Amino acid sequence: MASALILDGHPDGRSLTAAIARRYADGHGDARVLALRDLDFDPHLRFGYRERMTLEPDLVDAKRALHEASRIIVTTPLWWGSVPAVLKGFFDRALLPQQEYRYTRLGLPEGLLGARRGRLLLLADTPWFFAPITGIPARTQIGRNTMRLCGVRSFRVHQMLGVRDASPSRIAGWLDRAERLGAADGVTDSRTAPSRTPAPAVA
Repeated sequence: MASALILDGHPDGRSLTAAIARRYADGHGDARVLALRDLDFDPHLRFGYRERMTLEPDLVDAKRALHEASRIIVTTPLWWGSVPAVLKGFFDRALLPQQEYRYTRLGLPEGLLGARRGRLLLLADTPWFFAPITGIPARTQIGRNTMRLCGVRSFRVHQMLGVRDASPSRIAGWLDRAERLGAADGVTDSRTAPSRTPAPAVA
């Protein structure tokens, strides 16, 4: 199993987001790109947490990859301040209480994923000078409220803003940056090679 797992959260494989995910993987050398658009699963948590839904085979495989990875990367566009439905639906279905996180007797969250490091590569049409006004809540949503809750304590955010009006040279720079980040992480991951947590049994 690859040491780094990249969650590509864009529904279009021709997107810059998808290209960023691939370039990071190329730089890393031991990374798996999990394109959520290619998975066959119901993105709706139809019963909330009252009743457990049966996991589709693609979700079983994805959850296993999440637990075995030593690093988790999320690549996504910013849509309406949040993330595409396929990524949110994946989080809803794949990250479950008692499997990817749980709460202690004191009510404190405890992450159950083995990865302790990760990155968010966030793309948006929002210009950099407008971002302080509108805010980018997806940073908090994914970093603090999702990944860190599940145990990925060191989770860095990299923003690529103004995508709609970006020049070809700027886009090329973003792609090169993703590859450099992947290469640096690949070196670190090959040196540390932490033990991986086995995936929990799922129905």
